Amino acid sequence: MSWVCYLLYCADETLYCGITNDLDKRIAAHNAGTAAKYTRARGPVRLTYTEDCVDRSAASKREMAIKKLTREAKLALIQSQLAGVSTCR
Repeated sequence: MSWVCYLLYCADETLYCGITNDLDKRIAAHNAGTAAKYTRARGPVRLTYTEDCVDRSAASKREMAIKKLTREAKLALIQSQLAGVSTCR
């Protein structure tokens, strides 16, 4: 089972960070309003960034690290993925 840490761009122009082991299903749930309370009122959402992680623990740690970043740093992270894919260890 592979885990992914992801960033969403919400309709109100905010960013949301989460983790999942089924990205397509989780994005669909966010857009259906059944995933997270935060995105329920801010949909539709658009996937903007992903990082593959080796396990749930690594994904959770990376999620917490990303959540501590400033908005500008998160946007820079999104831009950096255009150059290559990041992998969580």
